[in-house]
Parts: sequence; structure tokens; C-alpha cells
Amino acid sequence: MESFLFFAAIYLTAAVLAVPLATRFGMGSVLGYLLAGIMIGPVFGLVGSETQDLQHFAEFGVVMMLFLIGLELDPRALWNMRHKLLGLGGLQVVVTTAAVSFGALQLGYAGQTALAIGLILALSSTAIVMQTLSEKNLTRTLGGRSAFSVLLTQDIAVIPMLALVPLLAVARAPSIAPDGSLTRTVGEHATTAADGHHGSPLASLVADMPAWGVTLMTIGAILAIILVGHYLTRPLFRVIHATGLPEMFTIVALLIVVGIAVVMNTVGLSPALGTFLAGVVLANSEFRHQLESNIEPFKGLLLGLFFMTVGAGINYHLLFSSFAQIASLTIALMLIKGVILYAIGTLFKLRGEHRWLFTLGLAQAGEFGFVLTSFSLQTNVIETALAERLLLIIALSMLMTPLFFIVHGILARRKAVHGDHTADADEIDERQPVIIAGVGRFGQVVNRMLQMSGFRATVLDNDLRTVELMRKFGVKSFFGDPTRPELLHAAGLAEAKVLVAALDDKDMNTRLVAFARQERPDLNIVARARDRLHVYELYNAGADHIVRELFDSSLRAGRYVLEDLGLSEFEAHAMETAFYKHDRQALRDLADLWKPGVPVDQNHAYVERSRELNRDLETALVQIGEQQETAATGVKARVEAAVNATGKTPPMTDG
Repeated sequence: MESFLFFAAIYLTAAVLAVPLATRFGMGSVLGYLLAGIMIGPVFGLVGSETQDLQHFAEFGVVMMLFLIGLELDPRALWNMRHKLLGLGGLQVVVTTAAVSFGALQLGYAGQTALAIGLILALSSTAIVMQTLSEKNLTRTLGGRSAFSVLLTQDIAVIPMLALVPLLAVARAPSIAPDGSLTRTVGEHATTAADGHHGSPLASLVADMPAWGVTLMTIGAILAIILVGHYLTRPLFRVIHATGLPEMFTIVALLIVVGIAVVMNTVGLSPALGTFLAGVVLANSEFRHQLESNIEPFKGLLLGLFFMTVGAGINYHLLFSSFAQIASLTIALMLIKGVILYAIGTLFKLRGEHRWLFTLGLAQAGEFGFVLTSFSLQTNVIETALAERLLLIIALSMLMTPLFFIVHGILARRKAVHGDHTADADEIDERQPVIIAGVGRFGQVVNRMLQMSGFRATVLDNDLRTVELMRKFGVKSFFGDPTRPELLHAAGLAEAKVLVAALDDKDMNTRLVAFARQERPDLNIVARARDRLHVYELYNAGADHIVRELFDSSLRAGRYVLEDLGLSEFEAHAMETAFYKHDRQALRDLADLWKPGVPVDQNHAYVERSRELNRDLETALVQIGEQQETAATGVKARVEAAVNATGKTPPMTDG
């Protein structure tokens, strides 16, 4: 127990130290977890042989992630993706397997072994790619959706791969082990795993079955998951809901994941695939959100632990003794996969940064490669020395993947700065006096208000899904990157009266304002700001009117709070107006003191002036309150005097 707590403290401490630092420097949490594993493993030697056993446990993070992904997809959405799954994903798996297998043949491996190597290395890392896409808000981009389609196809392809691997077994002559016994041959490995541990009793159900029996068990297991998920989980959750015990939902959610993992392991299939199918089945359940909230914390923790074990479990003795060979093979693998992915992306009309995201994001090997490598070793398809090298290549490629995402970010920013965008934009066939760049929740309100007032605007947005949604509701809009000079000129920048810069990406919004002001010094520019610092950036870029996203709504909420505390509507409105005017003036004063690239807490002049303005605001609000109280007292006195003089209450007037 003490050793367990000790290792738990080591892993948690490493994560707490490394992940925030990695995130702070823009490397992402995945690379932080990997680096944490490297530090506690080979660098300081704080963990050792227990890492491999811990990794099997941590793989449940991948399983839970696939379950949550399945919950986000109902069967109809999955059916709508069939063309990408079969075309984009299927082509990637087949072509990559063939290319890597051919390369292995050139290195002198037998045909069966070369094919096994191709299958193992054709897969990419669902855990790293999906986690990084989510962190960087790239999941809904065209490149992100295409990458997800390939990853989903790969997860499904694990089924036929696991069925095919035993058929590739190479018969070898029995050899004498150190204890004097004969090593097992192909047909004798029934329950002994690659690491020397004995398989579970359940695994023996299919170990000695003929191929047709294993196939029937596989189909039966998948059907059982679908049927149980569809017909039995809903009544079960209703019973659990009736107990009124929230922890029971967590227990049942974990039972679903663990139970499916046991069933899939029993028939020799990927637990992640089984939980994905269960998630798809439960996607339309009324308990879907409850399941997500219960599983999400475990998924994040176990995924982080999985990445740490990958970093800590690398065989660095073998790596350093054969560094040139293993590093060159890893780079060669990622280059081969990158070229194939780039070609497939081009074939399926991915352009610009979407194609680069698709290429750089999937160029690594994946965690299912660990499973296939162990299974191939267990079934005598590959030898131990080759398996160790394959595990190193997989781990190194996964370690390099976050760096590839950083490269993609640099490329995307560079293209944005230089206006080098290759995505196909719509042809703009109208010009209006107002251009609205960005038709999200901010731009939509502006556009609707213009329409109700009898004005028209040329609407641009770089999110194709948003543009298509607007068109369904009768709002004419054009797809394209509003920061592209040629698109802005096609939209009528030269003769427009007003530009509304309302893009979600604040950096793109600032670049748009700066370019428009450079092209049209006389143009009225209304800009959407993310926060106070973004206000200063837009002010320097040349915006005329700058609107912070939450400022007006926060003011209204503050006024409601004042009214609920007992102030009259007039008094609360006066406080709101005073705060609004003061904040506007404060922004103008502080904008002159703001220094780009210098944190505001390190800008002493800015901090001191901000404190002075806050004191001025407090004084102004107190004075307003006193004036209102005095005015109310005077009115009350005059009313009482009028009543005493005439015996009648005077009529009330506005003001």
C-alpha cells in the first residue's frame, strides 16, 4: 500500500509540475504529460518496472475517450460519415499498410512479418490527436473532422487486423529455454501473454477455438453490446435514477466501460471499439449528458496517466544503443505517412492549413500499435527484438506529434499574416454599404438589427458550417477568410461605409481592422473585442468603435442586481450610466499607457493610473447616491408642504 501511494504521489507531482508549464509555453497538455513521464522515468529513475502494468490500467483513458466520442455521434451522423470513413479513412489504412509493408520487405523481413509491421504502423494515435484537437479548438475545422474520420476508420479496422494477425504467424523450430524446456510454437501459446503473465480464464474461451468459432464469438459480442445498450441500459438508468443516489450513476457508467472491455478482451477485440459502439448506441439516450459528466473526469486523469507511462516506459537503453537506426526509422515512418496523408488530403480537396493539419496530425503511429505489437509477438508473427524496436518507434513518433501540432500552428499563423490562403472561397456577387466579417452570435445580432431597419450587409465568415446554417435561415452569406485582401475588395471594401469586424479569432480580427484602416482611412470600423487588452490592440489598429463581448450584458446584469438590492429603477440606471461613462473614459486614458508585449501587472504607470481611476469611480458613485438621496428627500419635503397647504396630493410628473 505504501509503495502504491508513493508512486501515485510521484506521478501526480510530475503532472502538476510539467503540464501547466507545457501549456503555458504553448506546447499543450499531451507533450507536458509525455515530458513528465520522461523526467520521472529515465532522467531521474523514480519509476521503473511497474510502468508497464500501470500502462495497461491507464489505457482505460483511451477506452473512455472512445466511449465519449461515441456519445457525441448518433447512428444517423455515423451513417452520414460513411463516405469519409470508407474513402478517406479506408484509403489511408490500405495505402499506408502497403507502403510500410513494402519498406519492411526492402529491409529484409519476410512477407508475413512485413505485412504485420505495416498493419501495426498504419494506425495513428486517437488519444493524442483528439486531445490536442480539442485543446486547440480544431475539432470542428475541416481538417479536424477529416482527421477524426480517419481515426474512427482506424479504430474500426482494428477488428479485421486482429483477426488477420494470427494467420501471419511464422512457424519456428522449437528452441531450448534457459530452464531447459522447449519454447512454445505457434499453436501452443494459448494463454500466455507476451509479457509472461498468464491470460485470464475468460480469454481461454476463444484461445483454442477454430477461426469460424472466433468469428461467431466476435459477431455475437458486438451484437450483444448493441442490443444491451439499446434495450437494457435505459431501464437500468431509470431504476438508478429512482434511487436518488448520484454516485450510482458513476458506478453504472464505469461498469458499462469496464464490462464492455472485459467482453471485447474475451473475444480478442479492441475494448475501445466496443465502448465506441456502446457510446453510439446511447447517443440518443436521455441519460447521455449524465454519462458524459460521470466519465469525463476519469477519462482526463487516465489519459494523462497513459501519456506519462508512454514517456516513462520507453526503453532508453535500447534507444541510446541504436539511436541512429531507431531515429531514422521513426522519421522515415512519419515522412511516408505524411506524404500519403498529404496526397489523400489533396485528392479529397483539403486545402491550405486544413490539409497541413490533416497531414501533420496523423503522421505518427498510435497506441493501438502497442496492442497489435504485443498480440503479434504473442502469436509468433514477430520476434522479441523486432517488437522492442517497434514499440520504440511508436513511442517516439507519439512523442513528436505535439511538436508537429506546434509546427502546424506556426504555419497557420504565417499564412494568415501574409494572406497566403488557398481555401476555396465563394464568389461574391453583391456589394452593400456595410460589410460584416464574422456571422457568429455577435455578428448575427448586428445583421438582424440592420435588416429590421431596412439596411443590407455583405456577410463574410470563414466557418463553412456557420455559413451553411445562415443560408438555411435565409441569411445570405459568403464563405471565405475575411482577412484575405482580395476577398475584402471583392466584397466592396473600396466603397463600403462601415466594416463590422466580428471574427471569433481575436488575432484575425485585429489583423482585419489594421488592413482595412490601411486601405481605407475614411472607413468607419466597428470592432468586436474579447477583453480590455484586445480593446487596446484594436484601438492601435485603427478601430473607431470597439465593443467588448460581455461588457454591455454585464452592465445590465449589474443593474438588475442593484434593483434586487432595493434601488429604484431610476437609481440603478443612473449608477449603470455613470459606470459606463467612467469605464469608457478610463479605457481611453489607459490605452495611452498600455505597452504591447508588456503584461499589465508589470506596467507600473498603467497599474497606478488604474488605481486612481478606480478611486475616482467609487467617489463618483457615492456622490450620485448622495445626490439621489438628497433629491428624494427634497421631493418628499415639497410634497408634504403641498399637502399641508392644500390638503391635496399634487400630481406626479416625469423627471
